[in-house]
Amino acid sequence: MEPFALKRALDNVRSGAPLVHNITNYVTVNDCANALLAIGASPIMSDEPNDVVDIQTICGGLTLNIGTLNTRSVEGMFVAGARASELGHPIVLDPVGAGASALRTRTAGDLLDKLDVSVIRGNMSEVKALAGGASSTRGVDVCPDDAVIDDNLAASAAFARAFAAQTGAVVAITGAIDIVADGEHAYAIRNGSALMGRITGAGCMLSCLCTAYAVANPAALLDATVAAVAGMGLAGQIAQGRMSGYDGNGSFRTYVLDALYHLDGDALEAGAKVEQVA
Repeated sequence: MEPFALKRALDNVRSGAPLVHNITNYVTVNDCANALLAIGASPIMSDEPNDVVDIQTICGGLTLNIGTLNTRSVEGMFVAGARASELGHPIVLDPVGAGASALRTRTAGDLLDKLDVSVIRGNMSEVKALAGGASSTRGVDVCPDDAVIDDNLAASAAFARAFAAQTGAVVAITGAIDIVADGEHAYAIRNGSALMGRITGAGCMLSCLCTAYAVANPAALLDATVAAVAGMGLAGQIAQGRMSGYDGNGSFRTYVLDALYHLDGDALEAGAKVEQVA
């Protein structure tokens, strides 16, 4: 990755103030909106099928999160996704819980098959389930382990590259070690905090941030996604560093938002722990 690519990606978000349409889950929708505001983007949350065409038309990108899917929201996702695809807007797919139920797996696979998805963001279990649930990607060889660790990092990166090559999307697999890949290159990101698993919505917020970065950096989706993932992880580290006394997960959640708010391109470039994986 060229020098200052991450700085440029975040600087473009803050200067461009992208308007992002999010169909996300109702457990974390407020945090997602605040995370977007924190990095200088603007959120719109709408899943009503009769509303989403107009909303997507005025926005620059679309986040689709199936965490609390229902018949209306699924219909809204396909309607909004069709409009985004028609306009050439980036779509970020977060297949929350894919593999946990037939409805989730089928819906995530159908969204990937029928829409022009730009970025896929999930944990390894979800991404593996998506790879098996989409008709266009069932031949992708999957990594045998769900937890990405140093011992399987190369195999996990190879899976991410293969899945990215078949889908044409940037693939971001998040966990203790994050992997972001397109069809040719894969990067490991070692930013983050274990406390991010003690709040709801860290992944949901990240998916929305990925959309904002994609809108602001349309010609550099891989760099933009690496920047979003590293930035969220760095915010978690900064938030953990503020914890003291009686602070708990409620304070941590607030500190994450504060860290995102204050993060600039220079700090991201300096603090990101990114390495290319062969």
